[in-house]
Amino acid sequence: MLAPMTTAMESPNAAPVEAGVAATLEGFLSSIATRAFRFAETGLRHREDARDVVQDAMTKMLAYRDRPASEWTPLFWSILRSRIVDAQRRGVLRLRWLSPNGDEQESVDWTDPGADPSRSHEGKEAWQRIVDALRRLPRRQREAFSLRVFEELDVATTARAMGCSEGAVKTHLSRAREALQKQLEDFR
Repeated sequence: MLAPMTTAMESPNAAPVEAGVAATLEGFLSSIATRAFRFAETGLRHREDARDVVQDAMTKMLAYRDRPASEWTPLFWSILRSRIVDAQRRGVLRLRWLSPNGDEQESVDWTDPGADPSRSHEGKEAWQRIVDALRRLPRRQREAFSLRVFEELDVATTARAMGCSEGAVKTHLSRAREALQKQLEDFR
């Protein structure tokens, strides 16, 4: 499972597939791997931790293969969220400053198959600004925004994935949009 997931996460051209379209749980997991990795990396700010968390969430999902495909999406995002929170808690307890590379932030390799280098650079710069702005949001706002906007989940599914009410999702999303608008105002 590790080798195919790593390949799927690295593939920049992985097409998103809805849970209803994926015939098997493995198909669903491979279709969501890249987005899950980016979601985890945004929350954890560390590439290897994000890979571990996504791998753990996908392994946990295998226990739910008998569930209907319509339940896979909210269930997976809920599991992934829990794994991210657990990793964040462990990170607080870890003494990263003791490791030789503990304070270094690895840059994200955003490969772009496009031919124009200046457009590629502008796209990478824009995405990096968005990621930086998302990282400054409180965790719940970041999760609501990512699940609703990037993953295009509906309010009810997002609420189930986050373990809160639909009203709370709407509140978190509204506050996230307002904060992002302020942070990215000069970038327009």
